[in-house]
Amino acid sequence: MQSQTERAVLVTTAHRGVFFGFLEKHEEKKVTLTRCRCAIKWNTDGGFLELAKDGPNDGSRIGSEAERVELFDVTSVADVSSSAVAKWLKA
Repeated sequence: MQSQTERAVLVTTAHRGVFFGFLEKHEEKKVTLTRCRCAIKWNTDGGFLELAKDGPNDGSRIGSEAERVELFDVTSVADVSSSAVAKWLKA
């Protein structure tokens, strides 16, 4: 699962991307994530931040995992709860 030093985050971009992963590096408007997955579709009542709090649900479509990704034009970085991390890793 998650080590003590890994920070699980949900990242959004100006291009409407929503991504989950473990923060490796954060510079201005660019982040590098490991074990990155993209939320293709989510069926939440509480908006995209519900993905950080509760994780993806049965109505969500989550993309395949990439080992390492650099994301540009970052608009938000939110911490992901440990229970949500488990759902993201299982999705």
